[in-house]
Amino acid sequence: MSSAHDLLEQRLTANELQANYAACIDEDRLEQWPDFFVDDCTYRITHVRDFQAGRPMGVIYATSKAMLRDRITSLRQANIYEKQRYRHVVSPTRIISQESGTLKTTTSFLLIRIMETGDTTIFMSGVYHDVLIPQDDGWAFKEKIVVADSAAINTLLAIPV
Repeated sequence: MSSAHDLLEQRLTANELQANYAACIDEDRLEQWPDFFVDDCTYRITHVRDFQAGRPMGVIYATSKAMLRDRITSLRQANIYEKQRYRHVVSPTRIISQESGTLKTTTSFLLIRIMETGDTTIFMSGVYHDVLIPQDDGWAFKEKIVVADSAAINTLLAIPV
């Protein structure tokens, strides 16, 4: 059984990981984004109905850090999309379970999209369902399932969420 100190440390670590993850995307440091994941990871964006029904696929589905790196390379060099950036607002991270050094967590988020024109809209709200595992240099995501509250996920989904 974990002590109160261990639990507090895990909560702080999980919150710091989420804050750094969001800042990396918001600050357009996308080449660093895959570094938040272990090599053998899962990153999926889906909506709440598919998630609740247990449907495994999503709007975006990657099964390795290499696939995440390819996504960023493609985004930077091949994809054509209207210039935009994000601003994340994230809730404190809740630890759902912990076993064998692995944490399962949830974090609510609100994603605001700012277009090059300055137009600002709420782009997405939802919950991150994450599995965090310790690494030599801190914690990393083994799994990040982005569950959008709406089934109407904007097709202009270019930047990672």
